[in-house]
Amino acid sequence: MLEWFHLKSKGGGYVPNSDVVLLDVDDDEKIRLLWLHSERLALAFALLRTPPGSPIRIIKNLQICLDCHAAIKFISTLVQGEIVTRDINRFHHFQNGACSCGDYW
Repeated sequence: MLEWFHLKSKGGGYVPNSDVVLLDVDDDEKIRLLWLHSERLALAFALLRTPPGSPIRIIKNLQICLDCHAAIKFISTLVQGEIVTRDINRFHHFQNGACSCGDYW
């Protein structure tokens, strides 16, 4: 599922923001590490285990990173469903490529 996200995002115009990865590795490795963030893993697992179109809810104890926010907005256009992520600050309701927070941090 993560590979499917990655391939669809490349073709759909999503550009990863590797500046959020603070490790001293090359850019390709940073992009690979972005796809292993916990909210993306949780989203992939939820899409595999739930019926199509059902709402997905993800809760995490840290703030969602800028790149994951952009990626989940893009993924919400692919799956045509509601994705709700609760981070330490607020709820993010993703649907049809938009977020309820208005990209506010």
